[in-house]
Amino acid sequence: MIFILDLLTKIQWDKKENPEDYTICYFNISENNLKELKFDKIKEINKLFIIFEKGNKEFQLPVHRIREVRKDKEIVWKREEGSTLMGEAI
Repeated sequence: MIFILDLLTKIQWDKKENPEDYTICYFNISENNLKELKFDKIKEINKLFIIFEKGNKEFQLPVHRIREVRKDKEIVWKREEGSTLMGEAI
């Protein structure tokens, strides 16, 4: 198992990884569904939020809403049911 912040940091800083290959799937409370966010749209990652731009606006995505991380179309991390911020690295 790996913490989601550890995985996001690895994708962001590991020269072997290409952030453009990754997509984050998160729970959208207002629409009660899953949304996708391309990793290369992220401006900042901190312990509580992922900050990204959409159009002219900046948004803060709470890290606890992340459900999956995909590399291309393959799921590489999925949040375990009932988990806090750990998930199964696939």
